[in-house]
Amino acid sequence: MSSLLLRNARLGPAGPLRDVLIVRGRVEEVSAEPMPGPASGEAVDVQGATLLPGLWDAHVHSVQWAQTRRRVDLGSAASAREAVELVLPHAGFTVGYGFRDALWPDKPHKSLLQAAAPDREIVLVGNDLHTAWFSPAALAAVGMADHPTGVLREHECYTAMAALPPPPQDELDGWVAEAMTAAAARGVVGVLDFEFADNVDDWSRRVRERRVDVRVRCSIPRHGLKEAIARGWRTGQEVAGSGGLLEVGPVKLFVDGSLNTRTAYCDDPYPGTEDRGLLETPQAELYDVMSQAAAHGIQPAVHAIGDAAVSLALEAFERIGCPGRIEHAQLVRPEDFARFARPGLVAGVQPAHAPDDREVADRLWRDRTGRSYAYAALLAAGATLELGSDAPVAPLDPWDGIASAVGRTDDERPPWHPEQAIPVSTALAAASRGRTTVTAGDPADLVVVASDPAQASPGELRRMEVLGTLLAGRWTHRASI
Repeated sequence: MSSLLLRNARLGPAGPLRDVLIVRGRVEEVSAEPMPGPASGEAVDVQGATLLPGLWDAHVHSVQWAQTRRRVDLGSAASAREAVELVLPHAGFTVGYGFRDALWPDKPHKSLLQAAAPDREIVLVGNDLHTAWFSPAALAAVGMADHPTGVLREHECYTAMAALPPPPQDELDGWVAEAMTAAAARGVVGVLDFEFADNVDDWSRRVRERRVDVRVRCSIPRHGLKEAIARGWRTGQEVAGSGGLLEVGPVKLFVDGSLNTRTAYCDDPYPGTEDRGLLETPQAELYDVMSQAAAHGIQPAVHAIGDAAVSLALEAFERIGCPGRIEHAQLVRPEDFARFARPGLVAGVQPAHAPDDREVADRLWRDRTGRSYAYAALLAAGATLELGSDAPVAPLDPWDGIASAVGRTDDERPPWHPEQAIPVSTALAAASRGRTTVTAGDPADLVVVASDPAQASPGELRRMEVLGTLLAGRWTHRASI
């Protein structure tokens, strides 16, 4: 199709009605006057529906999300024993996902799985992806039969999960593509993929062999930095042969762990302990790796959750002077908010984690939660925010994150620290890589929604009806328009 005319589209929240002409994948014209139908193409009257810049999820793990969509849901488990009961009805090798053990009255252990399902291969993955609980048979399958508890955290967890036998490559690629099409049905036009893999090659194969309905920024895992430099990759560079769908992303580095796993690196110890969390990458090593990446045009994306970790990441960016990202920034020292205002620095945040983590944060970060998940404070200090889900930690649905950023709750509970709520327009921009409206010359990466987000409650935002999604002017989702 050479052109597409969208008639009577409301431009952005509380915006005016306009006709929008799309030609060869870009917005050619935005007109207050009715436009004639294109000579070659299609004209669609959207009847006052709202037209927005397409949404991005700035933090996903594509393969893990695709697999999680097929795993046993453990989110409701209130104890280790309940988690075991949820997987028992499933036969054979079983993988569950989504448990939160920080508030459990009992502790996970391989013996619980063995007693309930002798010699079955069972793997249960924590909601934050930093913990995995293996049965004895599953431990043996990954060469860890002698592990004392079967509860693997941080690097042990990543190593064991990587050792699990994967589905056939073509089947897994199909799952990933299917998951991205489902994301397009929620208005997603692009993702930043932090999968722990060779994302450039994996996504190049996918776009070569099947239809992919989103753009992908392909991150580089730390262990792949040397090869990325040798191949001449630079952050923002289009991946050859991808038809403009793929670009090279940042290199991912870890300063600390996570809140639920009690490995987020904090100034204060966790209650009842002297433990402040895990410093995964010491300061000098962080400087060295970031400097090496920046010298070759590869931006760092630094995972930092605890306030001590965030401060170390900020210091590294200040010392090196490069652009890049701090991922999560869930707990920030009061004096560190202003440091996020430096040019070229993005705070990649996941607002759906705030209502998910509120009970854990209230217990483990007591008296400090006023500066946790503090999006309003970051914005007031001049930070640039980009919203993501961290899927599968939260669903790959940007409306869930937008609603959480605006409402600071996701159920009947009152808003948690409502002073940290941000306006709808700000949340939409942070979910659209800074785009605030549809203008001539833009890529035609757009979403049409049934309701005006400016008039929607947080609950209505979360349930937002997406009528259509366009990627470079191509329908990737089309409902009733």
